[in-house]
Amino acid sequence: MKTTKFILPLFCILSIISLAACTSALRSPGKNLEEDIIHPPANAYYHYSMGVLHACEGNVNDAIREYEKAHVLEPQSSDITVELASLYIKKRNIIRATELLEKALIYNPDHVDTHLLLGNLYITLKEPDNAIRELQKVIELNPQKLEAYLYLSMLFAEKEYYEESIKTLQDFLKVKPESAMGRYYLGKIYYEMKLYTEAEKWFRKALDIDPSFESALAGLAHLYEIQDKKNAAITIYRKLITLNPFKLAVRFKLGKTYLAMDRFDEAEKEFSEILSIDRSNTEARFSLGLVHFSEGKDLNGAITEFRAVLKEDPANHRARYFMASAYDHINNHTEAYRQFDMIPPLSKLYGNARIQMGLILKESGRLTEATDLINNAIIQKKDALFYGFLASLHETAGDMKTAEETLRSGLLLFPRDKDLHYRLGVIYEKLKRTNEGIKEMRKVLELDPDNAEALNFIGYSYADRGIHLGEAEKMIKRALELTPGNGYITDSLGWVYFRQNNIEMAIHYLEQAVKILPEDPTIAEHLGDAYEKAERYEKALKTYRHILTSLNPKSKETLKEKISGVLKKMKRGKERIRSPGSGIKKE
Repeated sequence: MKTTKFILPLFCILSIISLAACTSALRSPGKNLEEDIIHPPANAYYHYSMGVLHACEGNVNDAIREYEKAHVLEPQSSDITVELASLYIKKRNIIRATELLEKALIYNPDHVDTHLLLGNLYITLKEPDNAIRELQKVIELNPQKLEAYLYLSMLFAEKEYYEESIKTLQDFLKVKPESAMGRYYLGKIYYEMKLYTEAEKWFRKALDIDPSFESALAGLAHLYEIQDKKNAAITIYRKLITLNPFKLAVRFKLGKTYLAMDRFDEAEKEFSEILSIDRSNTEARFSLGLVHFSEGKDLNGAITEFRAVLKEDPANHRARYFMASAYDHINNHTEAYRQFDMIPPLSKLYGNARIQMGLILKESGRLTEATDLINNAIIQKKDALFYGFLASLHETAGDMKTAEETLRSGLLLFPRDKDLHYRLGVIYEKLKRTNEGIKEMRKVLELDPDNAEALNFIGYSYADRGIHLGEAEKMIKRALELTPGNGYITDSLGWVYFRQNNIEMAIHYLEQAVKILPEDPTIAEHLGDAYEKAERYEKALKTYRHILTSLNPKSKETLKEKISGVLKKMKRGKERIRSPGSGIKKE
């Protein structure tokens, strides 16, 4: 507690006065000092003085024994009680300290230091209501006790009594308007309230008073981080490092921010700097491995760093998972599989590791082994991931019925797993059970209203069938808002407009979709259909022929029929142009 820090030095100062007074009081005519010491008087002042001596020498137990004697003789002395309680706090005997202070208030209910220390003890004991009561009493008795305001404001904030917390700090600033600490705490409260503009204002007000106030700088940097203002956060982190180059936690945050921005060289520099100061810092080493892994240029370097982490901490499953992934990326699938296999069922990464092992087997054509692996994993640990991946293995094997049954089994255990519902909806679509697929996507949207894939699935299904086109348009537009630039969703919106006979808008969005996904034959075919409907036959013909010769369409016969149809229309158009009295139809 803050109060305790000042009491023991005070003892040492008082001891000189106390002992001088004590020896003077003990002397009487006809007696010498030696006799006085051998037969000390049984009074509170003597035991208090001896307690002071023991406290100054660091003999806490002896000091407590003497103070207890003084307390018995003078139970009404708040000063003795507060100092004794402080010694018990030093010994971590919070219960005895609290008991002493509560009794002290019976004799002297207006003793400020007793209320302050007791309030701090209640904070330690996690009794916020009692702490609030004591701190409010401190401020009532002595408005100049500034620490009471700060403790009280934090207690109010913890209970989410934000108005009371802010008012307490405003009262504090009335007493000490130039306090950087008071301004900083106001910033913290507004931050907790998610009022980020106000929080930034008060953090900056604190820095106006003290530009090197590290807590305010750190608060401001964190504020910028959560607002995704990474460059602003970096500026603050750099300033903090200038103030304290050995502040490794700040360097680590700076490195992580660089890594999140794909600024790999700068991230590597910060993590390397940490390791130059502290070679045993496994988090910095792991992060350095992540830099190499994420950049993709030095996967062997990433493996080296992850292996070094595992040497220090063999149970670091994150390092093992990424090391295995790095081996997979350099096509050392045998070692990747072995490392993934070492991640135990209790790890949070067990599910992902088993999926990666399954993918290695799947990509090598060992579908039966992959299926057995995941079935065994389900026995070890029920995980929604396993059911989704197992269904995909059955789908790859062409067993759509078992894929459906697997997803249904998963949903019995995880009825609110949106990914399982989505996968089941896709399976239904492939089985031509579109209404059931839409039903599953509706369940996805119940769980996640902003799921762009589900919105697009339903919207496109309606558009493709030419039904509920108004709802389809609304859903697809929302999906495109959520994932701007998505080629498939852009195609869906163009297809809705096509079905609504709004051909110019259809062409506008379908041309965008083709630019985004130029290799997709379905999207290109949609654009060709729109050109054909707009009687832009040359463009339609060029588009269809491109699909037929350069892409991989689902049905070449269908495209040949469309090309034939366009050629016939173009021929009829030319014949009309040559006929006397016919109008010339512009493309």
